Amino acid sequence: MKLLIATRNPHKLQEIRAILKTPHLHLVDLSAFPQAPVVAEDGDTFEDNAIRKARELATATGLWTLADDSGLEVEALNGEPGVRSARYAGEPSNDSANNRKLLARMTGMNNRRAQFCCVMALSDPLGRTRTVSGLCQGRLIQEERGDLGFGYDPLFMPDGYGKTFGELNAAAKNRISHRAAALKQAKALWLPILSAEAG
Repeated sequence: MKLLIATRNPHKLQEIRAILKTPHLHLVDLSAFPQAPVVAEDGDTFEDNAIRKARELATATGLWTLADDSGLEVEALNGEPGVRSARYAGEPSNDSANNRKLLARMTGMNNRRAQFCCVMALSDPLGRTRTVSGLCQGRLIQEERGDLGFGYDPLFMPDGYGKTFGELNAAAKNRISHRAAALKQAKALWLPILSAEAG
């Protein structure tokens, strides 16, 4: 069965493939659908954006579609950057600029607590949608460390680890990340549904 992963981000697709691998699912991303609409991610919550992406792309392509929206929530900044994580420093999205802005905003702040949040939405071609979510708790360090991963990974140190997401290899990150937590729930809840569809 072909399952559309609603992303043009190769890093995100790679993470999802590594965690969701199962023999009867053939995962494709939006590069296979150049005419697919670009869905505005202007919702107030991660869930709003994930549902909108999954629903609109499933109805546009006729494929079951898995979409996610995720981001970093910093306690001392009242949840910023939150749903604006990818575009925190403005358009177009730029990881380095986002990290610089976040470090500047955190200057002088002792509370470095933060969490990554991910909401996954699965939609059938009729637009019927369901969601799961995952979190990863941690803290922000004072400077970027590591060149693995993407986004805020070089600044985020998960609880219980002495390395940032930018320093952890993919296998380690995929055991503990917010996306991994959401995808583990997705596998448990949704693979039976997708297996029945693959029939």
